[in-house]
Amino acid sequence: MVRVPSAVPDIPNTMHLMRRLPRVPTRRRSARRAPAAGLAPRPRPWARALGLVAVVLLGAWLGLLVVGNVRVPVGPVDTTMTLRPSLTGGTKINVSPLGALQFDSHSAPVRLDVNVDQLDPARSQALVDHPERLSGLQEEVTRDVAHGALDLAARSCVAVVTGATALGLAVYRRPRRALAAGGLALTLLAASGGSAYATWNPESVLEPRFSGLLSSAPSLVGNARSIVTEFDVYQKELARLVTNVTKLYDATSTLPAYAPDPTTIRVLHVSDIHLNPASWKIIASLVEQYDVDVIVDSGDTMDHGTAAENGFLDPIEDLGAPYVWVRGNHDSPTTQRYLDGLRNVHVLDDGRAETVAGLRFAGIGDPQFTPDRSKRPGAEASQELAGARLASALRDQRAAGRPVDVAVAHEPAAARQVDGEVPLVLAGHIHHAETEVMKYGTRLRVEGSTGGSGLRAVEGRYPDPIQASVLYFDRDTRRLQAWDAIELGGLGQATAEVSRHLAEENQPGATPSPSGSSPAPATSAP
Repeated sequence: MVRVPSAVPDIPNTMHLMRRLPRVPTRRRSARRAPAAGLAPRPRPWARALGLVAVVLLGAWLGLLVVGNVRVPVGPVDTTMTLRPSLTGGTKINVSPLGALQFDSHSAPVRLDVNVDQLDPARSQALVDHPERLSGLQEEVTRDVAHGALDLAARSCVAVVTGATALGLAVYRRPRRALAAGGLALTLLAASGGSAYATWNPESVLEPRFSGLLSSAPSLVGNARSIVTEFDVYQKELARLVTNVTKLYDATSTLPAYAPDPTTIRVLHVSDIHLNPASWKIIASLVEQYDVDVIVDSGDTMDHGTAAENGFLDPIEDLGAPYVWVRGNHDSPTTQRYLDGLRNVHVLDDGRAETVAGLRFAGIGDPQFTPDRSKRPGAEASQELAGARLASALRDQRAAGRPVDVAVAHEPAAARQVDGEVPLVLAGHIHHAETEVMKYGTRLRVEGSTGGSGLRAVEGRYPDPIQASVLYFDRDTRRLQAWDAIELGGLGQATAEVSRHLAEENQPGATPSPSGSSPAPATSAP
């Protein structure tokens, strides 16, 4: 019987042979799939980093707002200390309801806010009952502030890290990403603290900016003499500030009067009134509040210089201080003659010098009369020529043994020509305040518009501020010690700011300038 091979394979043997055959490599499908239609691609690394920074900054700010403050008793006053994000840094002391003091104490993206909340009756009464405790008030205040600062630093760290971590967890829903946000927040806070420490300027209290009630500013910041001689240690001044605030809160009916320093000559510098009748009331108030000895007007008191405007000048006789005046380009010879006939007015022109209130002034009127604000050919050359004439007169005065202490001109272009001939020259015309020490040592102080640019204030979108300055002179050396720059809100505004500035030679650690009227060389502006 013939055996016929079966067509059905031997399944076990076949499977065995298949397992022994080499495998042919197959092409795997790419794990990366094309994005489905309508879905956005995953964000790029830089976008994720920016998002994380935004979350950190927002969370840190929210944390500071919620828990980043401490209540600290500082001597007899209860205060609240807070760290706030800021582009400029510095320290702000809010003294409600009087206003605020600001110091450029450091440059960092955080600002220290100190709110003076209230006067503690028990601690205040203890000082009244035991006056001997005042001698230790400085140490007590320094100790209180140090403890408050440490407490604030610790609480701010917790607030910043907690806020950033919590917001990171809410946004990313991943603990690792949330912890990264908290760590980055702590790093940024440490960097801000390091920047503040590196740029800390304890002498910033020498030049405070006060905003709020204008009448209380002199009482709060003190007088020029005390600033020069006593503002040497920050801790002492902090104690002094607390003491003054205590007195202010204790005076319930009236604010304490400003006690003038008898060794200081006060000069009120005004300019560019431009026929604004409100200026006279402001000037009279400043004369009374600051106990001003003499007023200097660097021109443009009028707007068109017509005889019809002369009646506007009559209140000058009742301002309470002598009035030194030079002609501006909006003041006509008619204006000058009328002022020359008023009581207590000293008109300076052609380099003529007069001694008023212990200081010797010399000035020259503007060589041009342009009430229409036109620009005439040769205007710059005429200003330089007028300045040269004033400089020549100053040299003649010095040669005669009667050196001039303050020169006055209307335009800065003319004032610059007396560099090296006088310690200080005053000007106006440009409607905003500027100060610089010129190449040969003369300080140029340009005043803004004390009339808020007068009638033209309604021409622009924003009103010009009303500006004036109180200059403090040593009675013996007749040198400028300091000045208070005063700025009031313009038409329709109700703001006030007073900022204290010191001449470089009067700041702690500076080399004293030689006495007399000849200026010492200087190469930098304040």
